[in-house]
Amino acid sequence: MNIRITLPDGAVKEVPQGISALDIARMISEGLARNVLAARVNGKVQDAALPLNEDAELQLLTWNDTDGKKTFWHSSAHLLAEALEALYPGIKLGIGPPIDNGFYYDIDFGDYKFSSEDFAKVEAKMTELAKQENTFLRSEVAKADAIAYFTEKNDPYKLELIQDLADGEITFYQQGNFTDLCRGPHIPNTGFIKAIKILNTAGAYWRGSEKNKQLTRVYAITFPKRAELDEHLQMLEEARKRDHRKLGKDLEIFTFDDDVGPGLPLWLPNGAQMIETLETFAKKTEKEAGYQRVKSPHIAKESMYLKSGHLPYYAESMFPPMELDGERYYLKAMNCPHHHKIFAAQQHSYKDLPLRYAEYGTCYRYEQSGELFGLMRVRSLTMNDAHIYCTEAQFEQEFMAVNALYLKYFKVFGIEKYVMRFSKHDPAKLGQKYMNMPEKWQKTEEMVRKVLVSSGIPFVEVEDEAAFYGPKIDIQIWSAIGREFTLATNQVDFAQAERFDLYFTNEKSEKERPLIIHRAPLSTHERFIGFLLEHYAGNFPVWLAPRQVVVLPISDKYMDYAQSLCGFLKKYDIRAFVDERAEKAGKKIRDAEVAKIPYMLIVGEKEAGSGEVSVRKHGGTDLGSMNQLAFAELIQAETEI
Repeated sequence: MNIRITLPDGAVKEVPQGISALDIARMISEGLARNVLAARVNGKVQDAALPLNEDAELQLLTWNDTDGKKTFWHSSAHLLAEALEALYPGIKLGIGPPIDNGFYYDIDFGDYKFSSEDFAKVEAKMTELAKQENTFLRSEVAKADAIAYFTEKNDPYKLELIQDLADGEITFYQQGNFTDLCRGPHIPNTGFIKAIKILNTAGAYWRGSEKNKQLTRVYAITFPKRAELDEHLQMLEEARKRDHRKLGKDLEIFTFDDDVGPGLPLWLPNGAQMIETLETFAKKTEKEAGYQRVKSPHIAKESMYLKSGHLPYYAESMFPPMELDGERYYLKAMNCPHHHKIFAAQQHSYKDLPLRYAEYGTCYRYEQSGELFGLMRVRSLTMNDAHIYCTEAQFEQEFMAVNALYLKYFKVFGIEKYVMRFSKHDPAKLGQKYMNMPEKWQKTEEMVRKVLVSSGIPFVEVEDEAAFYGPKIDIQIWSAIGREFTLATNQVDFAQAERFDLYFTNEKSEKERPLIIHRAPLSTHERFIGFLLEHYAGNFPVWLAPRQVVVLPISDKYMDYAQSLCGFLKKYDIRAFVDERAEKAGKKIRDAEVAKIPYMLIVGEKEAGSGEVSVRKHGGTDLGSMNQLAFAELIQAETEI
């Protein structure tokens, strides 16, 4: 019996039932077959060696595909566990998933001491095992047999995972002498893994709960070619130099303090200046786009978050409630409900729409302590937030205008690589993870897809990542060195208008619900400044630099001239200051270079006598002498955006 297999280019192949995706790859070319890591069959990623028993849409996944890489790294996690078990008999295994760049495995090492000194030994063992080209063999296992297997291995973590599974949904994977509980998929064999690097370790509570034992999380990465690993390690070295936590300290941007609390950044004067600059830029841009500024409090009653639906879905991410006057209050975790109340405070007709409310609103979210990371994952975040209330007929234009705003910001900040992640709902989770409004989901997802296609913006569709009230777009951007960041969001909300009884009067004088667009193009101050620190390596463009000019008198004799020069520049809104330290000019210049200040003005007898300045640009470029006004105009030209 034959089945019909449809390939991504539309070609249809009639093949015998039971053939595998790998067999089909060989029919196309042996070269392709040597590179196939997994297969997407009717939208689901699976082992390339599994039999195909019915008509299907098939995509052969290689290293160039995201799901191909994930499968490669997931299989590498099994190889890591196999090597660790061989080197440290009796260890207990947690979980080992792929992540954005590589994979990890959570290990209970018991009495063993595992450190960076052991990395090379583990890499050598993994390489030895990979060369055996052991096939990843999948088997379905009865729950009783699975329990018996891991009971004999004395592995409590796998046994706990099995308790959450039912008969018929438990699978094992074996390669060589190693067997693991896993749903897959995996690459054909270990021989695909050619280059291996253990990166680091960290503590991680079992299943993310601080109530459980802390395991050792071993991070690693693998590649099918050594050259790709070398390139990745170079990128990591550059990333270390650009680490926003180190640069933030060195450039005096932000700090954390134990007495304030984890995940609660304190902005130093330089950081506060960057915030002020970004806000001024965003507010000007939004004013030109027709946004109105609003403000909302930092706390609200429980009843509002119950009405919005946030509490049932996001309670674990919110700080515990406060009891005040017999009422329960929560720290604000999101601005949306407050903006809906602002909309509801006035009557609106269709002539008023679209209404665009914007706010840099500070929110508070209880991130797990193990997930906090510099400015990227914090508990206090100030969001470049806005909500657009529009008619269905206005939706396409408004949604497209928000996307255009993203593109404008990308150009300003030199972001050349980006992609929109179109996040959809899972129909099986309606009423649980998502609002139970199937028709609204289908309609709004089609509307978003239409805008993305007509805009010509690169996007990918992902399942089961929508907001609970509607589909959304998450913006993935890449920094100057190719590091990926999730920056901003653009969301559709078809549910909140009904929950808050929001309406406008349409042309027929009838009440109608608005559609709501949530958008945050510049993310939060915390995440965006963290990104900018790494993107620019601290070498900010002049308009964004917290300190734009330092005046360096070569001795105290020229301090008065330096101060008058600084005062002159400040009249032109140039952020200048005088280095008044009793240090030699050479040290002052070196320190200004380390501080990454864009311009240095060196003043001595010649400059004081002529009223000019000697200009040096960060990086060592000497621009020579120029008069004060010419320099001020130079800076003003560089600060126009």
